[in-house]
Order: sequence, then structure tokens, then C-alpha cells
Amino acid sequence: MSSSGKTITVIGSGLIGRSWAMVFASGGYRVRIYDNQPGLAAKAVTEIRKQLGELEAASMLRGELSSSAQLALLSSHDDLKQALEGAFFVQESVFEDLAAKQSVFQAVECLVGSEVILSSSTSCLLPSNVFSAVQMPNRCIVSHPVNPPYYVKLVELVPHPATLGAVMDATHTLMTQVGQCPVRLNKEIDGFALNRVQYAIIAESWRLVEEGVISVRDIDLVMSEGLGMRYAFIGPMETMHLNAPEGLEDYLQRYRTGMKRVLSSAGPVPQFSGEAAERITKEMSELIPSQPEHLSARRERRDQLLMGLARLKKEKP
Repeated sequence: MSSSGKTITVIGSGLIGRSWAMVFASGGYRVRIYDNQPGLAAKAVTEIRKQLGELEAASMLRGELSSSAQLALLSSHDDLKQALEGAFFVQESVFEDLAAKQSVFQAVECLVGSEVILSSSTSCLLPSNVFSAVQMPNRCIVSHPVNPPYYVKLVELVPHPATLGAVMDATHTLMTQVGQCPVRLNKEIDGFALNRVQYAIIAESWRLVEEGVISVRDIDLVMSEGLGMRYAFIGPMETMHLNAPEGLEDYLQRYRTGMKRVLSSAGPVPQFSGEAAERITKEMSELIPSQPEHLSARRERRDQLLMGLARLKKEKP
């Protein structure tokens, strides 16, 4: 797929919308950013200008174009019809509210041709619900990014039950071409794949802290200095395959009994509330205070570390 002359419309100019705009522009696409709040789309372009300059200075700018060339591909719009002109792909990135997303797609469908792909950034709403009011759900798909998408390249592609295979293929090609790492879900499921895995880790981590087995600080170290070191480059299936002398079959023979025993001992789904939540929140806040300035500094640190990791992964053999 050539990006030359092709236009993508991003609806919503918040963090995710801005990130999508930067990713698509890095691939050479013209990007029209729309927000229904006057002035916000223009403000987003101003913020993107600053970010692109910083990325270029840090030699972390994605794509082959300069920051000024990428910026020239962006335009801001307060009028939806104008923003959709010429677009072959629409990426919705409004806040996580079902009614709001349904309303967006109803409005968009009236203004674009039947060949235009309609994509949602939702992180947990099922495609069958998001696109329930759309007349042609066969051209609809969820493209769920991971925050921040510019450094964390995974995109979950989740189909509506009616989504055409050609739409999945075209979206997969687009995401690959702009440097993301798309994965296909063969059918919709609550939480998609990433959050189902993430919530399983969160639940067990929470239970271990709640039951007094380990501290908040140390359970985070279990991931950041243990599992996370591997998982930055290989997944759980390959981990099993490499962790036994003769591969996955050997691993299962050695460890399936122990895995089943440990998993059977796991407690019920935590409530994430009450006295335990207060105690765990207090412990977390002692490590990283909850005031905005402390959280902002920590998020900036996270993004800097992710930038470094992205550089390392790009250079890996």
C-alpha cells in the first residue's frame, strides 16, 4: 500500500488521537484531525509540532520524513464533513463512552462512501456494540493501540462479526506500513487479548499483596526485573518453548502438574475495593505520591524508558 496522496481522518484530538496522527504522518499519509470542540484540533497540531521536534532532536523520529515534512501532512478541522473529504480510512479516538462512539460512527457513515474503512480505538467495548447503529458493519473494525502508541507498537485488530476479511487485511497492511505491530483476533471477546492477559497479571499481583505475601514494591520488581525482562522481547509461549531442553512438549511434561496445582490455588477475582484497596493504595502512594506533579514526572520517566527500549528493539538482530 502506497501512502502517497492518501488521506486518513483521525476523530478526537486527545492523547490517543494525537498519537495516531503522528504514527500515520510518519508513514507519509495526509492526516486530517477533527474535534467537535472548536480549537482543540488546532491545539493538537501545535502540541504535535513540539513533540515531533523533540523526537527529531533525540533521533527517535519515526519514518523517513523530517519533522517539518510530517507536520506539513497534518491539518486541523472543526467541520466533520471537511475533515472526511478524500479519506480512505477513519480512526475514531474519542473518549471511552459507548454512546459517544456510536454517535460518531452514525455521523461519519452519512458522509463517506461505502469503501471507506471505519476503525475505533476502543480499549474494551465490543465491536458489535460500537458499530451497532452502523448500516454497513462489514467495513468496520476495532484497532486498539497500546498507550503510548508511538513507542509501544502493538495494535489489536478486532473484527465485528460482519467484518470482511479484506477490511482486516487492509487494516493490517496499513498498520504494518506505518510501523505498528498489528495482531489479529479471529473473533471479538470481552477485553480483547491484551487486557485479558493484563488483568490476569493484575489480579494475581493484587491477591499476593492483599494476602500479605509480598509488598507493592516487590511485586512490581517481580515484573520489571524478572518477567518483564524476558517479555520485552519474547512472549509466554516462546518462553515455555525455550525454558526446557527439548522445547514446549518437554516443558509441558515437566511443569504441567505444577502449573495446574498453582493455578488451582489462585483465589477468586479480587474486589479491588474496601480495606484492601485503601491499604494497597496507601502503600503505592508512599512509593509514588498521587499528586499530579509526581505522577507526571513518573509518566515522563516511563515514556523516556519506553523510547530507549523502542530504540533497542529496533536495533536488535
